[in-house]
Amino acid sequence: MLRPILNIIYLTLCLNFITANHSFASENSFRSETVNMNKNWKFKFVDQAKTENHWQSVNLPHTPKIEPIIVNAQWQGLAEYQKTLNIDPKWKNSKLFIRFEGAMNHAEVWLNEHKIGEHLGGYLPFTFELTDYIDFHSSNTLKVKLSNLDNPIIGPKPLKKLDFNTYGGLYREVNLLIKNPLHITDEIHANQVASGGVFVTYPKVSINESRVKINTHIANSYATKKAFEIKQTLLLDNTLIGGSELKVKQLAANTAHQYSQELVVKNPKLWSPNSPNLYTLHTDVYLDNQLIEQKTTRLGIRKFEFNEKHELLINGNKTFLRGVNRHQEYPHVGYATSPQADYRDAVKIKSAGFDYVRLSHYPHSKAFMDAADELGLVLIDAILGWQYYLEDPKFKQQILNTCHDLIRRDRNHPSVLAWECSLNESWMPEEFIEDLHGIVKQEYPGGFSAGWQHGYDLYLQARQHRQKHYETPTQPYNVSEYGDWEYYAQNAGLNQDSWADLKEEERTSRQLLNSGEARLLQQAKNLQEAHNDNLSTPAFADGYWVMFDYNRGYADDLEASGIMSLFRLPKYSYYFYQSQRHPDILSSKYDSGPMVHIASEWNKGSATKVKVFSNTEQVELWLNDRLIATQSPVIDQFSTHLPHPPFEFNVNEFVAGKLLAKAYIKGKLVASHQVVTPTAPVAIELEVDISGKPPALNAKDLIFVYAKVIDKKGNLVPINDQKLVFETTGDIEVIHSNAAKTEQGKAAVLLKIGKSLDQASIQVSSKTLGIQSEPLFLKNNIGEK
Repeated sequence: MLRPILNIIYLTLCLNFITANHSFASENSFRSETVNMNKNWKFKFVDQAKTENHWQSVNLPHTPKIEPIIVNAQWQGLAEYQKTLNIDPKWKNSKLFIRFEGAMNHAEVWLNEHKIGEHLGGYLPFTFELTDYIDFHSSNTLKVKLSNLDNPIIGPKPLKKLDFNTYGGLYREVNLLIKNPLHITDEIHANQVASGGVFVTYPKVSINESRVKINTHIANSYATKKAFEIKQTLLLDNTLIGGSELKVKQLAANTAHQYSQELVVKNPKLWSPNSPNLYTLHTDVYLDNQLIEQKTTRLGIRKFEFNEKHELLINGNKTFLRGVNRHQEYPHVGYATSPQADYRDAVKIKSAGFDYVRLSHYPHSKAFMDAADELGLVLIDAILGWQYYLEDPKFKQQILNTCHDLIRRDRNHPSVLAWECSLNESWMPEEFIEDLHGIVKQEYPGGFSAGWQHGYDLYLQARQHRQKHYETPTQPYNVSEYGDWEYYAQNAGLNQDSWADLKEEERTSRQLLNSGEARLLQQAKNLQEAHNDNLSTPAFADGYWVMFDYNRGYADDLEASGIMSLFRLPKYSYYFYQSQRHPDILSSKYDSGPMVHIASEWNKGSATKVKVFSNTEQVELWLNDRLIATQSPVIDQFSTHLPHPPFEFNVNEFVAGKLLAKAYIKGKLVASHQVVTPTAPVAIELEVDISGKPPALNAKDLIFVYAKVIDKKGNLVPINDQKLVFETTGDIEVIHSNAAKTEQGKAAVLLKIGKSLDQASIQVSSKTLGIQSEPLFLKNNIGEK
């Protein structure tokens, strides 16, 4: 008890010292701050003929057009955003910067009719200084001109040929950075290799003792030399772990320099997929004995390395990463998601049994990166690229710049295993690959590069292209994509001769949630076969294509190979992957532990060979309280390498009623799941998707609401294509349309929360079925009837 008490006393004394001395602050002691700029923007379209549309009032994140579920004519064009900046007079002697986290994809920024800067690329941040253009005597207007038209210098190939949509707008947050003239630099604006801002590395990682190295880049914009101090404080769960103070340093006028400090951490809690321990680092800068800036960095102490067999070691422990690829789009709003929505995506991925995500094929949001750190998802972080290379100096420089900026933005995330500074599925000359690989080594010494051609540290070899270029790897090897294209194109499925009796649409892995039981089971079978085959290779990881259904720029349908629908509802294959996680892994942040799931609707027409996914030792299947059988997992050609093969039960004939699976480990019942043959639909139940932590429904959040059709006993009625209508009250709205069709008995809409949940409710009805739900009131952080 003594140490926590002393820590609290120490921190309190520090706070009191800062507060007491603040009243005697000198003119140099202005404290840097960040002001969020997401609210109160004006937006308008500007067409090619320069005919201007009317201004709309919007908040960020914002997408220019609310799209339909199937986006085959995504809006592309010119748009403009404007915002009045409220400038505090106390900022007059400060340095002011504006930072955009994402603007799709060619941005020009103006302040008071002065062009401040221009940026190419829609996925990474950029920062411009405003200091010399601020008018402290009148209002200041910030203007952003955006074009999301196809751009050969940015790439990838034109939208009409692209396999994903890029959307548009100021779809991530914007912040105003107000800095003391002596300040910690912005890592993007500083534009320094392996520098800028705060950069943390780990010279030594051990369970007994680790070393944390902190590089802090300081700029002095004063006209005179300044003496200052930097203090580093490391905490774990608000408990002081260690600190380091840099003795008074002198920095010449109008210069910048990087300062290094090192902390020794005894008996550290290391970061890994199953134990994602995070520390909080406070970097404090003092000028004239006054705290002028504090930057908080969340970090995880960990070490990624590969042994002579090319196996991945995390903190010295051999690890195979079961993973998935993710596109970041949401229905209707594209990329303009809330931080909470990105967090819930990460929870779903972790709950599905995955420990690794390939961020395809572009940088994803900071919110998703933060969630990966917290939940224990190892990431391969990628620049934008897909089947496009241009032999043009401007294009090549653009790609090199994005590699620099990607690493500078994400280098402190413990979740990042490697940097995919590679143009996916795009031929690149060797010298260009060497340049990209070299940037990784410069920006993150000791870090790993990754790419689908040779010349990188890690080789990303897609199983679904294996007939085309498979070879035994001579370096660490990741099956970067599998399970979709080889079955869609019928070019590499190992068992496709046996499935010759199936139609093309029946054997593919691209199955919508409403495709029916048989086709969803085929998807799961494909993925089981492919994942099992991956485990026979020397790969250290594999990544299924893809987690969520998504839109393609050139197609008139959804790409439906996701193990969850576009609205994040699970298919049978979701439970196959969930069953591959060890039952001893437990977390309160995501679904974990022992599980069992019956992959059947148990309706007339259902397969009487019932497949059950579980990570346990034995499963009993009961039909109407009669034991069918007690089974161990089935070991066959599809499961020889799986940690937890599926179970199969032969039920002689369909009999309506209740199928119940009971799962056992060492003779103890640890999980159960039931499916009941439904009767006629009589009601609708509502639920709000609040995945994992944090459970709160926040203002400006985007959430999925699911309406479930049930019978008189509350059983799901898995009917498809029934129209349900959603009606709301209060400051909430259904995005795009208040009507949705059922898939496996559930209809989903995307709901946007306004400023408040006061009197907010939702109710759903069906005219054709003649049923409706009770109102669901959104309050107290959960949905209540």
